Amino acid sequence: MTIPERPISDHELHAYIDGRLWAERQQDVRRHLDTQPELARRVAAYRAQRAMLRAAFAAEAEEPISPALNLTRLVEDRLRRRGGWRRGAAACAVALCLGGATGWYLSLPVTSDDARLAISVLQDEALHSHAVYAADRRHPVEVAGAEQEHLSQWLSNRLRRNVAPPDLSHVGYKLMGGRLLATERGGAAALFMYDDARGNRLSVVMRPMGRELAADRTDMSLGTVNGCAWIQKGIGYAVVAATSDEALDRVAEQISEQAGAAG
Repeated sequence: MTIPERPISDHELHAYIDGRLWAERQQDVRRHLDTQPELARRVAAYRAQRAMLRAAFAAEAEEPISPALNLTRLVEDRLRRRGGWRRGAAACAVALCLGGATGWYLSLPVTSDDARLAISVLQDEALHSHAVYAADRRHPVEVAGAEQEHLSQWLSNRLRRNVAPPDLSHVGYKLMGGRLLATERGGAAALFMYDDARGNRLSVVMRPMGRELAADRTDMSLGTVNGCAWIQKGIGYAVVAATSDEALDRVAEQISEQAGAAG
């Protein structure tokens, strides 16, 4: 006698989306989705949304919590102001619930979907930023390359990561300078602009990512420009220029080597 397969519950679907469903049951969910195309599309949309949120807030999640938001301090302040043990206990319970929920979300395992979405977002920002600023003959950068120390310090402070313009002299590019970029979620990224002896411009975008994220180099293009992007040691890198993929690969290898040597 064949035992009928147990129906897939909404709870199990959400666990599957979050990467929290045990392996044996994942196979059941996949078979179920193969027979339910509409549900499969909805699940794929939820997974993409989850990955987008993780990629967008990865850098912010790693920032230290302000002492003013320390849970113990908040509860103690509330007890002093109100004096009632019931209110204090309620505040503590709420704080523990919020802290537990936040910790659970941020501890979710990183998936390949997270990295793919992060690369996709980085590619869009790099290609469109290059299209805007490389075409500006007079003001492509905010801080000139002659002020490299100031440029590095300013952008490191804004990105809350140590960033510096790569040395691309070995592949024929001289630093023109850099500027601050805004991300789609109100964060910050850095753009460094270079040019070669013929005046051809190349841009390098660096964007903070979750420290656990990593992705191999991926090619991209927009109109007459080509590019490549990857994630290394929690930083997203993108190189864009109107040149060949082979030339971009040489530039990317220089950046990757310097990032690895930095530590």
